[in-house]
Amino acid sequence: VQLQASGGGLVQPGGSLRLSCAAHGFTFSTNGMRWYRQAPGKQREFVAHINNDGRTNYADSVKGRFAISRDNAKNTVDLQMNSLKSEDAGVYYCNVWLGVKDYWGQGTQVTVSS
Repeated sequence: VQLQASGGGLVQPGGSLRLSCAAHGFTFSTNGMRWYRQAPGKQREFVAHINNDGRTNYADSVKGRFAISRDNAKNTVDLQMNSLKSEDAGVYYCNVWLGVKDYWGQGTQVTVSS
């Protein structure tokens, strides 16, 4: 199983970024996918989840600003992040739970600064 996250970078407060995670090594279309993030000195926290049927849920802190989506033909899950705040900064990880084990990508850094 491989999860390869990309799309991070430096953005000003109020700006937007789109993260993408490419998944390999499992049946993508039948599994829910998640994004987490970790800020320096803090625990990793849940950001967003999308079920195999497209249903989504979000952390309260990002509702209305972030949108998770998936493309089962490309085996990718994206996270569109709008109206970014300084507290959104951190390393973003994509994640899949395959029944007995969690799998994590390598993470992509998001920096929100003017």
